[in-house]
Amino acid sequence: MKTSVLIPTTGDIALVREHAALADQLGYDSVNCSHIAARDSFTTLAGLAHLAPSVTLATAVAPIHHRSPASMAQTAATVDDLSGGRFRLGLGTGHRATMAGWHGQDIGNPVAEMREYVALVRALLAGAEPPAGLRWNSSFAFNGFKARADIPVYLAGLSPAMLRLAGEIADGVVLWACPASYVADVVTREVAAGRARAGLGLAGFDICAAVPSAVADPAVAQVGIRAELHRYFGLPFYRAMFAQAGYEADIAAYDAAADVADQRAAISNAFIDDLCAIGEPEDVAAGVARYRSAGATNPMITNITGTDLRPTLRAAVSA
Repeated sequence: MKTSVLIPTTGDIALVREHAALADQLGYDSVNCSHIAARDSFTTLAGLAHLAPSVTLATAVAPIHHRSPASMAQTAATVDDLSGGRFRLGLGTGHRATMAGWHGQDIGNPVAEMREYVALVRALLAGAEPPAGLRWNSSFAFNGFKARADIPVYLAGLSPAMLRLAGEIADGVVLWACPASYVADVVTREVAAGRARAGLGLAGFDICAAVPSAVADPAVAQVGIRAELHRYFGLPFYRAMFAQAGYEADIAAYDAAADVADQRAAISNAFIDDLCAIGEPEDVAAGVARYRSAGATNPMITNITGTDLRPTLRAAVSA
């Protein structure tokens, strides 16, 4: 059984290094970094490669609109080469507000643009003729360097359409803030439909679900996770997924709240219990096991603000 971890790219770099090295020593499948407004995920993973010499190193995820397909292929191939062939490329569409505000890029049709982007990145890695696209085109070709053609590509998925696309064209899917019930009721069904389009079954396809986890006092961890989830309840892609998961009441309470404190309080204990693995070591292990039972083949532990990741790493790997 596989278990992965998302290493925060914020805070003291010494702690980032310690977390990665510990995950490697404990036998985690992969060390992942998100591409947020902190350290660059690719550069961080390249810097961690020698400290974590066994694990897969992965972005979870990098938004496609912040790098051209040629730049993405070149960066992925470089980190893969530096790590001895241990890189995995996790891609997502990002969100309209951040892609426009940070990078000056507009998201059009997310599913169509992702399909084009992945096809072009794979062709560039393989040294094949780049396919022509409506949005993404490139005449780039590696010169004096041969990339690994089969670098695994995972897609971030929330909506049924993107989950089906992941099943059809990718090697795995990365789920963020998806409760275990949504994994069981929606993710596995839609991924299977996508795999069927490609004439494939679920075997060999990785469902990598983020599991916010903490060996900690539940009261402390709940404060931290509500602070983290607050912004997602304001993002359209996540709101749609939360509603489909059955948490329309949480969305309504969030929308009716008068201020940030009330918005955080609107996120119910039921939602947190469905999403997280919090408490004693055995509670964390049980929470990870719950995701496995729901269909996650590779639960990915994420640190909850205000808690220590180290005991959580030790507890979760046994699940």
